[in-house]
Amino acid sequence: MRKHLVMALLVVSASTYAQKMKVSQGDIKNLKDISAYTLEFDYSDLEIPKYDSEEDFLADKMAKREEKEAGKGEEFKKSWFADREERYEPKFIESFNKRFDDGEVSVSMDPADYTMKVHSNKIYAGYNVGVVRKNAEIDATITVYETANPSNVLLEGTYEDVQGYGAMGNDYNSGYRISECYAKLAKNIAGFIIKKALK
Repeated sequence: MRKHLVMALLVVSASTYAQKMKVSQGDIKNLKDISAYTLEFDYSDLEIPKYDSEEDFLADKMAKREEKEAGKGEEFKKSWFADREERYEPKFIESFNKRFDDGEVSVSMDPADYTMKVHSNKIYAGYNVGVVRKNAEIDATITVYETANPSNVLLEGTYEDVQGYGAMGNDYNSGYRISECYAKLAKNIAGFIIKKALK
């Protein structure tokens, strides 16, 4: 029991600090008067640690599951892609919007004058096999631009090693762990806007 408690505390302490965006273009102050963003999610050129490509990752994971039970490989592939729309994106939206009590800033899939593009550069699923676990991690580039004029970039920057985990280490599903990365990413971006753009 004590071992599990210590492990859970280490998980929380390693992941509670707010990460800073590494700004490469524009300025957070450019977002001062924007109240709504259209979200765009991009998973192209995705890096999976320890694999040459996403295709190699899927082939390996599918083969291992097929060895254990026929059909499980294809089931994993379907969930890998379905989790984006069913888990990651809704989690990002929920986490971002709840930071603004009065709805003064919001993100959604609805049309807006400005777009916030979330390009996932890296996804690491982590693992949890009971006695041993490791947080999921993502790297992402955030680009905010005028929807009608995408070349007008107001802000662009990256977040690295944004970690996701379940409460008390209860996160045996990889899709759930990864979705918590997107929740943390949204929290970081919303916090950056609140602290630097709205004040």
